[in-house]
Amino acid sequence: MKLRVKKRKNLISPLKRSSGRSNQGKITVRHKGGGVKRLYRVVNFGQDPMNVKGVVKGVEYDPNRTADIALIEYENGEFKYIIAPQELKVGDEIITAEKAEVKPGNRMRIKNIPVGARVYNVTIYPEGKAKLARSAGTGVFILAHDDNMTQLRMPSREVRKVFSECFATVGEVSRPEHRYRVIGKAGTARKMNRRPVVRGSAMSPYAHPHGGGEGRAPIGMPGPKTPWGKPARGVRTRKRKHTDRYIVKRAEKKRRGKK
Repeated sequence: MKLRVKKRKNLISPLKRSSGRSNQGKITVRHKGGGVKRLYRVVNFGQDPMNVKGVVKGVEYDPNRTADIALIEYENGEFKYIIAPQELKVGDEIITAEKAEVKPGNRMRIKNIPVGARVYNVTIYPEGKAKLARSAGTGVFILAHDDNMTQLRMPSREVRKVFSECFATVGEVSRPEHRYRVIGKAGTARKMNRRPVVRGSAMSPYAHPHGGGEGRAPIGMPGPKTPWGKPARGVRTRKRKHTDRYIVKRAEKKRRGKK
């Protein structure tokens, strides 16, 4: 249940748009522009405050992310936004601690969460901020605890290790129905800061590797490429190879037309 509550001014800040342009004014990210004016909600992805109980004062829509956010009032008088898990209701109590009750919204060390539980908002480093599983409907499955490492199965079916001292929140992210959203028309996409995308095959040869030819011509090269000549579609883009040692099983490739 969503409940509108009075906005906390210290948790809201202006959101400046770059429209895909760099500090030199050049377009570095295509298809960005327009969009409805928004305010940014400052969401707490860390572990503070520790060992302080909080009460859910409201569950709100956030225009900057796919999931809902929850406003928490802590016993020390602080207010903070967190990413709301499924089943979290107004009036529920949550806590961040080394070890706590395993229920949606509670945050603790991964080593203290039993195998088989689903978690989200997972940190990569023990005292860092959450980086993994933050979008709507996602959750990470705890497979095994092994010495000082824990094996997690990601939403992509990739199995990877993280330090057992890392933090995670119990539950799954709210709004799982987001994946079924249909934008419907171009005007809605423009409000979302998305500009039109032109097919490469409709361009001239100098504008895109797929361009040129008479009529509906094929690609005409060994493999598809981006406008900058880099391989596209089905090519690995991962570059942070120093973390490959934490991957136990690679993500499964999605087949076209199948989930």
